[in-house]
Amino acid sequence: MTPPDVVTLTFTVPRLPAGALAGREIITIESIVADKNHPVVIAWIEEQVPQCGYCQAGQIMTATALLARHPQPTDADIDREMTNICRCGTYAEIRNGIRKASALMNKG
Repeated sequence: MTPPDVVTLTFTVPRLPAGALAGREIITIESIVADKNHPVVIAWIEEQVPQCGYCQAGQIMTATALLARHPQPTDADIDREMTNICRCGTYAEIRNGIRKASALMNKG
């Protein structure tokens, strides 16, 4: 059991105590979508990725993390990292959005 004075943030893997993030930048879905010039936001709009919107926060967060690790992701990178389920089946649009965001980021 976690002592009451320890706050734990839950991620898929791993779980980290909040104190482990002290001094580090924390990126939230709110901070990404508030930036209308963010490459993923632009790409998602231009590629018309969302349909119902149910999965979009997770898709955008995962795509942003993927692009931070792999600025020019291969199809294998995208397949390995983008494991969120989209109930509308917009996987082709998501892939196109990631490619577009990558191109925008690398364009400078």
